[in-house]
Amino acid sequence: MFLTLSTETLKGYGLNRIFQFAKEAGFDGIDLAMDTSEYDTLNADYIKQLIEATGLPIVSIQTPKKTSKTKIQQAVKMAQVLGTKIIVIQPPKLFDVKMTKWLTTEIPKIRQKESISIAMENASSKTMLGFIPEHGMNTVADLKKFKHVALDTSRVAEKQQDLIKIYTSLKKYLVLVHLSNFYKGKPYAPPETGTLPLESFLSKLKQDDFKGSISVKVKPKHYHTGNDEKMLKDIKETLEFCKKYLD
Repeated sequence: MFLTLSTETLKGYGLNRIFQFAKEAGFDGIDLAMDTSEYDTLNADYIKQLIEATGLPIVSIQTPKKTSKTKIQQAVKMAQVLGTKIIVIQPPKLFDVKMTKWLTTEIPKIRQKESISIAMENASSKTMLGFIPEHGMNTVADLKKFKHVALDTSRVAEKQQDLIKIYTSLKKYLVLVHLSNFYKGKPYAPPETGTLPLESFLSKLKQDDFKGSISVKVKPKHYHTGNDEKMLKDIKETLEFCKKYLD
């Protein structure tokens, strides 16, 4: 099991500093979020230098929020260069039939050819016209059919689903968890603060000998970003909280 830091958690810092902070805090590796506005996150050769300098691997790569064939293929190429074994993708838009078909027919072939896990993340709670889900491949059954799954705990909370029940349904297919809490009706709070039963959830992962990656994905504002000393203290506290239930 890897405990990693999502680069989205410290968004605003340069990628080199995020690596340094993650190393100082004691994380096992980095969960790299590809961002078209952050060119360093798309530069595999530069990222390889950061890996060599810090000794922290890129355990997983998140493709951008808008799912596209090009970005997934780019992530696969990056994974080849960086030695990454997990790619997390977002569900397609509800009416994007062409994308849905490509995902269901081509992703299994890419997985087999590249020996890589390409996992679909549970969809956000966003809707169109207030009631139509924005994304397709949006159900637990859809995720099971896709075979490789990433679970975002804040999205579970936003949909008012039972975290332990969802995990139990998906654990056979689960390769990555994006870990955060739900605090005062808002997602992506630090794991140690909020209404989700993360203590029980983490204990269950340990009990089930989860072999995948747990990535801390929290909104930067919760970690005093900009104040390095306070921010480091915050992410260390989160790491200690996780280890308390996983070690």
